[in-house]
Amino acid sequence: MNQYPLWKYILVGGILFICTLFALPNLFGEDPAVQISPVYGRDIKLDSTFQSSVEAKLKEANLTASRIDMTPDQLLVRFSDTETQLKAYSILKESLHGYVVAQNLASATPRWLTALGAQPMYLGLDLRGGVHFLMQVDMETAIKQDEEQLVEDLRTVLREKKLHYKGLNRLADAAGGVRVSFADVATRDQARPIVAKDYPDLIIKDRDTADDFGLYLTFNDKNLVERRKKALEQNITTLRNRVNELGVAEPIIQQQGQDRIVVQLPGVQDTARAKEILGATATLEFRLVDGTPDQWQDAQRNNKIPVNSRLYKQRDGSPILLKRSVIVTGDQINDAASALDQRTGSPSVSVVLDNKGAKRMNDITRENIQKPMSVVFIEYRLDKQIVDGKEVKTRKKVEEVINVATIQEQFGKSFQITGLASGEARNLSLLLRAGALKAPMEIVEERTIGPSLGKENIRQGFLSAVLGFVVVMIFMVMRYSTFGIVANIALFTNMIVLLSLLSMLQATLTLPGIAGIVLTMGMAVDANVLIYERIREELHIGNSPQASIHAGFEKAFSTIADSNITTLIAGIVLFSFGTGPIKGFAVTLSLGILSSMFTAIMVSRAVINYKWGGKRLTSLPV
Repeated sequence: MNQYPLWKYILVGGILFICTLFALPNLFGEDPAVQISPVYGRDIKLDSTFQSSVEAKLKEANLTASRIDMTPDQLLVRFSDTETQLKAYSILKESLHGYVVAQNLASATPRWLTALGAQPMYLGLDLRGGVHFLMQVDMETAIKQDEEQLVEDLRTVLREKKLHYKGLNRLADAAGGVRVSFADVATRDQARPIVAKDYPDLIIKDRDTADDFGLYLTFNDKNLVERRKKALEQNITTLRNRVNELGVAEPIIQQQGQDRIVVQLPGVQDTARAKEILGATATLEFRLVDGTPDQWQDAQRNNKIPVNSRLYKQRDGSPILLKRSVIVTGDQINDAASALDQRTGSPSVSVVLDNKGAKRMNDITRENIQKPMSVVFIEYRLDKQIVDGKEVKTRKKVEEVINVATIQEQFGKSFQITGLASGEARNLSLLLRAGALKAPMEIVEERTIGPSLGKENIRQGFLSAVLGFVVVMIFMVMRYSTFGIVANIALFTNMIVLLSLLSMLQATLTLPGIAGIVLTMGMAVDANVLIYERIREELHIGNSPQASIHAGFEKAFSTIADSNITTLIAGIVLFSFGTGPIKGFAVTLSLGILSSMFTAIMVSRAVINYKWGGKRLTSLPV
C-alpha cells in the first residue's frame, strides 16, 4: 500500500531533471557586451571575416573580449567588466558604418545549456533599469488619413469612368466623411453603383444642396473597427522596427486596450533620443512641380490654385505649386541610408523603392526629363493650448517641401535626396527604413528607472524571497516534524519548477512578479498542510498509518483542487484585464499554482511513498 510503480518515480524524476536544466541559466548572471547587427533593411550576413575584423579593431585598442558569439544576423562581443565594454563600444561605433552598435547585457549561460534551448528569464524595467512609455494612438487622424486616401482613389475611379464631378473633398467637421458633388441628378445616380461596387464597405447617402447634387460617403462600423485595428498593428510593427534601429535588446512592445501601446526599453537611459524616434510620424511624398515661380506667387496672393495642383511652402517660406497626383509615398520605400553626396559633399539620404514604387518612378521620370520634381516632408505635430483654463490638444499636419530638383535622366529604384542637415539626414533615413506610423501617437506616460535602482530592487526582492522561504521551512518543520521536511523538499522543487516555467516561456520578471513568487511559497505548502491535517485526523480516529496516508492524499485532493482552481481563475482574470505590473504578478501567481499542485501532490507523495510506503508502521512523524 502507498507505493508508486517504477514508471511514476521515473516520470517525477525526469520532470524535475528537465526543470532543473531550464532553471539553471538564471544562476549565471549577465556579461557586459556590445551587440553588432546590420542596419534594418540591409541584406547583410555576418561571417567569420567580419568577426576577424572586429577582433582586430579591439586588439589595436588593447581590448580583449571574453567571448564572441556570432549568428548570421548578430555579433555579440562579451567583456569582463563595464569599463572595457564602454571603450569597445566607442571604438566599434566609430569604425563600423552600416551597422547598429549597441551596449547590451548578455546572458552568461554556458553554451551547452543554450544549445539545449535553456535561457534565463527576462528582467523587467524595475529590475534592470530603462525607460517605459505608454503611447496613445490618435485614431481620429488615422481615419482622417484613410478618408483623404479615399478622396484620391475616387478621383481616379471617376476619371476612368469619365464621370464629371463638381467637387470631391473630405468634410472637415467632426463627423468627417467624403462628399462628391455633381451638376445633375443623372450623373449622381450613375456614379452611385460604381462607387458601391468598388467600395462595398462604404455607407452611401444622398446629400444635396441648392447648387448641386451629392453623395455622402462614410466607412461602416465594421470597417471602422478593422481600420483602427490595422492602424494599431502597423504602429506596433513600425515601433518594433525603430527599436531595432536603436539597438535595444529584449524590448517589450505590446498593445494595451484598443488604442494604446506600451513600450519598455531595458537599459536605455537617453529618453530624449528614444522619444524623438518612437514618436516621430515623418514620411515623404514625391510630386511633380507645376507652373513657374511667378505663377506660385500669384496663386498665393490671389488664392487661385489650379484644379490639379496644391499650394505648398518651401523651407524658406516661399510658395510652390505641386501636382496633386503623388508619384511615390514613404510606405513604398524599402531602404534608406544617410550618406554624403559625392558631387557636393553635403548630407543626403539614399533611397531604395519597392517594385511598385520603382515602376511608377521610372515611368514618371521617363516622361518628365528636364522638369522639376519635389520631395514633401510630412509630419504630424501636437499643439497644446490653454482654452478657458483647460489644456486642449490638437494634431496639426505639417507639410514642407524639402527638396526641388530637375529630373536629368530616367531613374527608378535607387536615388538620392539632398538639401538636408546632417542630423536630419540620419534621423530621416532611420524613420524611412523602419516605416511610417499609420497614425500619430502621443506619450501619455513616461517613466525612467536607473540601473542602480534596479540592482537595489533585485537585492530586496531576492532577500524577501529567501526570508519567506526560510520562515515557511522553519514553520513546517516545527509543525509537522519529519513530514515538514518532506513539505520543504516539495517547496524547494516547486521553486525550481516555477523558475523553469518562467524561463521556458521567456517571461519578464518584475517586482510584482517577485511578490507573486513569495505568495506562491505560502500557497504551495497550503496543500501540504491540508494533506497532513487530514492524515492526523485519520490517525486520531484509529486508522492505520498506511490507511491514514492514503486517505490524507485522496480526501484532501478535492479541497486542494477547488481552492487552487478558484485562485487560478482570479490569476487569469488579472492577466486578461490588468496592465503590465499586474500581468507580471498574475503570470507568476498562475504558474506558481500549477507547479505547487504538481509538487505538493506528486512530489510529496513520491517522497512519502518511497520513505514510508509498503512498511508496517505503528506511528507517523507528522
